Amino acid sequence: MSYIPRLKTKYSEEIVPALIKEFQYKSSMQVPRLVKIALNQGIGSAIADKKQIDNGIDEMSMIAGQKAVPTKSRKDISNFKLRKGMPVGVRVTLRGEKMYEFLDRLVSVSIPRVRDFRGINDKGFDGRGNYTFGITEQIIFPEINIDKLSKISGMDITFVTTATNDKEALALLKQFGLPFKNQNKQQ
Repeated sequence: MSYIPRLKTKYSEEIVPALIKEFQYKSSMQVPRLVKIALNQGIGSAIADKKQIDNGIDEMSMIAGQKAVPTKSRKDISNFKLRKGMPVGVRVTLRGEKMYEFLDRLVSVSIPRVRDFRGINDKGFDGRGNYTFGITEQIIFPEINIDKLSKISGMDITFVTTATNDKEALALLKQFGLPFKNQNKQQ
Protein backbone atom coordinates (compact mmCIF):
# COMPACT_ATOMS: atom_id res chain seq x y z
CA MET A 1 0.00 0.00 0.00
CA SER A 2 1.37 3.38 -0.96
CA TYR A 3 1.53 6.43 1.25
CA ILE A 4 -1.35 8.96 1.05
CA PRO A 5 -0.85 12.42 2.61
CA ARG A 6 -2.96 13.19 5.68
CA LEU A 7 -4.64 16.27 4.18
CA LYS A 8 -5.56 14.38 1.00
CA THR A 9 -7.59 11.85 2.99
CA LYS A 10 -8.98 14.67 5.14
CA TYR A 11 -10.18 16.40 1.95
CA SER A 12 -12.08 13.38 0.68
CA GLU A 13 -13.46 12.22 4.05
CA GLU A 14 -14.18 15.48 5.92
CA ILE A 15 -13.87 18.59 3.74
CA VAL A 16 -16.00 17.44 0.77
CA PRO A 17 -19.02 16.49 2.94
CA ALA A 18 -18.70 19.71 4.98
CA LEU A 19 -18.60 21.92 1.86
CA ILE A 20 -21.50 20.01 0.24
CA LYS A 21 -23.53 20.72 3.37
CA GLU A 22 -22.47 24.38 3.55
CA PHE A 23 -23.00 25.33 -0.11
CA GLN A 24 -25.71 22.74 -1.05
CA TYR A 25 -23.77 21.26 -3.98
CA LYS A 26 -25.68 18.62 -5.94
CA SER A 27 -22.56 16.59 -6.73
CA SER A 28 -19.23 16.03 -5.03
CA MET A 29 -17.56 17.08 -8.30
CA GLN A 30 -18.82 20.65 -7.74
CA VAL A 31 -16.84 20.95 -4.50
CA PRO A 32 -13.79 23.20 -5.02
CA ARG A 33 -10.40 21.55 -4.69
CA LEU A 34 -6.81 22.67 -4.40
CA VAL A 35 -5.06 22.50 -7.79
CA LYS A 36 -1.56 23.77 -6.99
CA ILE A 37 0.53 25.81 -4.59
CA ALA A 38 3.04 28.22 -6.11
CA LEU A 39 5.96 29.58 -4.09
CA ASN A 40 7.71 32.70 -5.36
CA GLN A 41 10.68 34.58 -3.92
CA GLY A 42 11.98 37.80 -5.44
CA ILE A 43 15.70 38.34 -4.87
CA GLY A 44 16.48 41.94 -5.76
CA SER A 45 20.06 41.74 -4.53
CA ALA A 46 20.77 39.08 -7.19
CA ILE A 47 21.60 41.84 -9.68
CA ALA A 48 24.80 42.62 -7.78
CA ASP A 49 25.55 39.15 -6.38
CA LYS A 50 24.79 36.12 -8.60
CA LYS A 51 25.38 33.72 -5.69
CA GLN A 52 22.13 34.92 -4.09
CA ILE A 53 20.13 33.08 -6.78
CA ASP A 54 21.94 29.80 -6.06
CA ASN A 55 21.29 30.22 -2.33
CA GLY A 56 17.64 31.02 -3.07
CA ILE A 57 17.27 27.91 -5.25
CA ASP A 58 18.80 25.72 -2.52
CA GLU A 59 16.57 27.19 0.21
CA MET A 60 13.38 27.04 -1.86
CA SER A 61 14.15 23.45 -2.90
CA MET A 62 14.59 22.46 0.76
CA ILE A 63 11.34 24.19 1.76
CA ALA A 64 9.25 22.75 -1.08
CA GLY A 65 10.86 19.33 -1.36
CA GLN A 66 11.11 19.87 -5.11
CA LYS A 67 13.72 21.55 -7.35
CA ALA A 68 13.19 25.31 -7.66
CA VAL A 69 13.91 27.28 -10.84
CA PRO A 70 15.19 30.85 -11.26
CA THR A 71 12.88 33.53 -12.69
CA LYS A 72 14.32 35.91 -15.23
CA SER A 73 13.51 39.55 -15.91
CA ARG A 74 11.31 40.26 -18.91
CA LYS A 75 12.64 43.69 -19.81
CA ASP A 76 15.50 46.14 -19.31
CA ILE A 77 15.20 48.66 -16.46
CA SER A 78 18.16 51.04 -16.44
CA ASN A 79 17.41 52.57 -13.03
CA PHE A 80 17.86 49.16 -11.39
CA LYS A 81 20.81 48.16 -13.64
CA LEU A 82 18.62 45.29 -14.85
CA ARG A 83 18.93 43.60 -18.24
CA LYS A 84 16.41 41.36 -19.94
CA GLY A 85 17.02 37.71 -19.04
CA MET A 86 18.89 38.34 -15.78
CA PRO A 87 17.80 36.09 -12.87
CA VAL A 88 15.77 38.09 -10.33
CA GLY A 89 14.00 35.45 -8.25
CA VAL A 90 13.16 31.83 -7.57
CA ARG A 91 9.90 29.92 -7.93
CA VAL A 92 8.49 26.42 -7.53
CA THR A 93 5.03 24.98 -8.23
CA LEU A 94 3.72 22.08 -6.16
CA ARG A 95 0.98 19.70 -7.27
CA GLY A 96 -0.41 16.38 -6.05
CA GLU A 97 1.19 14.61 -3.10
CA LYS A 98 3.96 17.20 -2.59
CA MET A 99 1.34 19.98 -2.52
CA TYR A 100 -0.59 18.30 0.31
CA GLU A 101 2.62 17.55 2.20
CA PHE A 102 3.76 21.19 1.94
CA LEU A 103 0.34 22.46 3.04
CA ASP A 104 0.39 20.13 6.04
CA ARG A 105 3.87 21.33 7.10
CA LEU A 106 2.87 24.97 6.49
CA VAL A 107 -0.26 24.80 8.66
CA SER A 108 1.00 22.57 11.46
CA VAL A 109 4.68 23.57 11.80
CA SER A 110 5.68 26.75 9.94
CA ILE A 111 2.84 29.23 10.51
CA PRO A 112 2.84 28.70 14.31
CA ARG A 113 6.53 29.72 14.30
CA VAL A 114 5.73 33.24 12.99
CA ARG A 115 6.45 35.89 15.61
CA ASP A 116 3.44 37.83 16.96
CA PHE A 117 1.06 35.81 14.79
CA ARG A 118 -2.60 36.83 14.89
CA GLY A 119 -3.90 35.02 11.83
CA ILE A 120 -3.57 35.25 8.07
CA ASN A 121 -5.19 38.24 6.40
CA ASP A 122 -8.21 37.30 4.26
CA LYS A 123 -7.67 40.16 1.80
CA GLY A 124 -5.43 38.14 -0.55
CA PHE A 125 -8.21 36.66 -2.70
CA ASP A 126 -8.30 37.61 -6.38
CA GLY A 127 -12.05 37.25 -7.07
CA ARG A 128 -11.64 33.95 -8.91
CA GLY A 129 -11.02 31.67 -5.95
CA ASN A 130 -7.23 31.97 -5.71
CA TYR A 131 -5.46 33.17 -2.58
CA THR A 132 -2.00 34.69 -2.10
CA PHE A 133 -0.24 35.70 1.08
CA GLY A 134 3.29 36.70 1.93
CA ILE A 135 5.76 35.45 4.50
CA THR A 136 8.32 37.99 5.69
CA GLU A 137 11.01 35.54 6.85
CA GLN A 138 11.88 32.15 5.39
CA ILE A 139 13.30 31.06 8.76
CA ILE A 140 9.83 29.92 9.91
CA PHE A 141 10.38 26.74 7.92
CA PRO A 142 12.18 24.06 9.96
CA GLU A 143 14.17 22.93 6.89
CA ILE A 144 16.14 26.19 6.90
CA ASN A 145 19.28 26.24 9.05
CA ILE A 146 19.57 29.78 10.40
CA ASP A 147 23.34 29.46 10.88
CA LYS A 148 23.97 28.82 7.18
CA LEU A 149 21.63 31.61 6.05
CA SER A 150 23.24 34.50 4.19
CA LYS A 151 20.20 36.80 4.05
CA ILE A 152 16.69 36.71 5.52
CA SER A 153 14.07 37.25 2.84
CA GLY A 154 10.38 36.59 2.40
CA MET A 155 8.25 34.81 -0.16
CA ASP A 156 4.76 34.73 -1.62
CA ILE A 157 2.60 31.62 -1.43
CA THR A 158 -0.31 31.27 -3.85
CA PHE A 159 -3.09 28.70 -3.51
CA VAL A 160 -4.86 27.97 -6.80
CA THR A 161 -8.29 26.38 -6.37
CA THR A 162 -11.19 25.38 -8.61
CA ALA A 163 -13.55 27.59 -6.58
CA THR A 164 -15.60 30.05 -8.62
CA ASN A 165 -15.61 32.80 -6.00
CA ASP A 166 -13.74 33.96 -2.92
CA LYS A 167 -16.34 32.73 -0.42
CA GLU A 168 -15.98 29.12 -1.58
CA ALA A 169 -12.17 29.36 -1.64
CA LEU A 170 -12.12 30.85 1.88
CA ALA A 171 -14.30 28.00 3.16
CA LEU A 172 -12.04 25.42 1.46
CA LEU A 173 -8.82 26.89 2.87
CA LYS A 174 -10.36 27.21 6.35
CA GLN A 175 -11.28 23.53 6.21
CA PHE A 176 -7.66 22.69 5.34
CA GLY A 177 -6.67 24.50 8.55
CA LEU A 178 -5.27 27.85 7.39
CA PRO A 179 -5.62 30.17 10.41
CA PHE A 180 -7.42 33.24 9.04
CA LYS A 181 -8.07 36.27 11.26
CA ASN A 182 -11.42 36.39 13.02
CA GLN A 183 -14.06 37.77 10.70
CA ASN A 184 -16.61 39.18 13.09
CA LYS A 185 -16.91 42.33 10.99
CA GLN A 186 -17.67 40.44 7.76
CA GLN A 187 -20.82 41.60 5.88
